Amino acid sequence: MLRLRHLSKRYGEVVALADCSFDVPRGTMLGFLGPNGAGKTTAMRAVFGLVRPDEGEVTWDGEPIDTATRQRFGYMPEQRGLYPRMKIARQLAYFGQLHGMTRTDAESAADEWLASLGLADRRHAKLEQLSHGNQQRVQLAAALLHDPDLLVLDEPFSGLDPLGVEAMADILAKRAAAGNAVVFSSHQLDLVEDLCESVVVIDKGQIVLSGPVDKLRAASEHRYLEVAHTVPAGTWYEDLEGVEVVERSPERVVLMVDREADPEAMLHRARQAGTLQSFSFTPPNLSQVFIEAVRR
Repeated sequence: MLRLRHLSKRYGEVVALADCSFDVPRGTMLGFLGPNGAGKTTAMRAVFGLVRPDEGEVTWDGEPIDTATRQRFGYMPEQRGLYPRMKIARQLAYFGQLHGMTRTDAESAADEWLASLGLADRRHAKLEQLSHGNQQRVQLAAALLHDPDLLVLDEPFSGLDPLGVEAMADILAKRAAAGNAVVFSSHQLDLVEDLCESVVVIDKGQIVLSGPVDKLRAASEHRYLEVAHTVPAGTWYEDLEGVEVVERSPERVVLMVDREADPEAMLHRARQAGTLQSFSFTPPNLSQVFIEAVRR
């Protein structure tokens, strides 16, 4: 298990991390979320010794992380960590050797991952000749080549088309199912909600929310009411107490209401306004939970 405990880091007057703590157990996939500049990348870099915290510690299976342990980790930074003018198969094999693989094993693993990621025919291409999405695939291959126990990925889905997103999501899910610990950051919260059982939300260096996605949604103080009428129904909701309009059009409205609001009473009110096409009363999705947590 990866464990971050009470990490703090300052850059002059800027607080990058403030008493940041969370765990990533083996066999799980954790979504690490936060606005730009919240501290996600600093925390990830601390796992690899690229940032030295002012306070706190990072451990793996209860022990401090040394060089030998770190070789069993895979890291995919948001910024390119590859050589643009080097052929991709050659540099993947090179990275494998840096992680302790033999040259033969590294070259074989490079070929296997390039085939799995649909890049077998580009193995002799230079990285700079690939599209942004294909460069992202190569960067993932570099993180996976040595069969790591822990994967830490910073915005891995950035720049991928829908097929690329599906392929990468499938790979990460399989790694977690095989017993690896996987943590990744992303601004695509609908994707995080589909993939991850648990999330950690960081803002201004502090953890502001953490736990299983379904429990975080259920614990929210709000519910979301979506109502659609077959024809424009007017503003039947405007005099309701504790209601905030999230989206509105002549035939459809999305309202944020208190968790204790009575959906039966609202259904009755909506029916009086006209013929209903749809009516839903649900907990917030992950994007809405995230917004609520950061605004607090």
